[in-house]
Amino acid sequence: MAPPMEPDLGLSSAGRVLSIQSHTVHGYVGNKAAVLPLQLLGFDVDPVNSVQFSNHTGYATVKGDVLDGEQLWALIEGLQANDLLHYTHLLTGYIGSVSFLETILRVVEKLRTVNPNLIYVCDPVMGDDGEFYVNPELVPVYREKVVSVATMLTPNHFEAEQLTGRRIETEAEALAACIDLHAAGPSKVVITSLSIDNMLTIVGSHVQSRGKSPEQFKIAVPKLHSYFTGTGDLMTALLLGWSHKFPDDLDKAAELAVSSLQAVLNNTIANRSKTGASPEPKPEQLELRLVQSVDDIRSPAARFPAVKL
Repeated sequence: MAPPMEPDLGLSSAGRVLSIQSHTVHGYVGNKAAVLPLQLLGFDVDPVNSVQFSNHTGYATVKGDVLDGEQLWALIEGLQANDLLHYTHLLTGYIGSVSFLETILRVVEKLRTVNPNLIYVCDPVMGDDGEFYVNPELVPVYREKVVSVATMLTPNHFEAEQLTGRRIETEAEALAACIDLHAAGPSKVVITSLSIDNMLTIVGSHVQSRGKSPEQFKIAVPKLHSYFTGTGDLMTALLLGWSHKFPDDLDKAAELAVSSLQAVLNNTIANRSKTGASPEPKPEQLELRLVQSVDDIRSPAARFPAVKL
């Protein structure tokens, strides 16, 4: 018997996102940091968990399972068998192995046979602060295969250096790295964390059409002297959401994404103060306060203006 048809309530969706990244039972990283914000911004989200861990790796103990490439492809085949591969966006984050990343490439190809206009937003999670937290063997796969099929790329400072082979120490070098990445494929590039002059700088670049020079900008925010986990995952999800609303205005989308992220971090710090701040906060005290920040995610006040370059 066919399932009953859902009633048409006249509700529209911004789109449907297939989000493939990590998952934790407790806390907000990976899909746990991305799904709720995207839903608040009007998207239907289908999450696939590349790993399922008890908590993030900043805790003393981590337990859980890792999805392999064959298991990922089995999920895609199940969706295809039921004619459910209709996605406007693909979002990828933490990928732990070369074989899984190679399967992601197959997923991109498959989804684009259904929707040639699929937007692929790739957060090339590899490491931070000069250190890898994935196998370095993933770097050439990202550089030589993944970047070329991405629509938007959101590396941090370290990851941008790995993808371009450039040392990035100045704003000008970051902008040049964006141009290198445009030449490899994506029309939108946002380097999400560039440390310059004790400020955290976000550098963005958008090629509106082939042959044109990119429109570039920066957003500076004060450094917060705490270490949070899941901020890159949240930032990329917010960039996806707001750039869908403002497809030709990446700087506007980035202003809104940054403002939401900073509000979440400030809410997290405020909660830590309430629970008794210590010189060395416990990991659970710095878990992102997403649920307490829903208004800041849905309707952020743009407090950090983009400066066109």
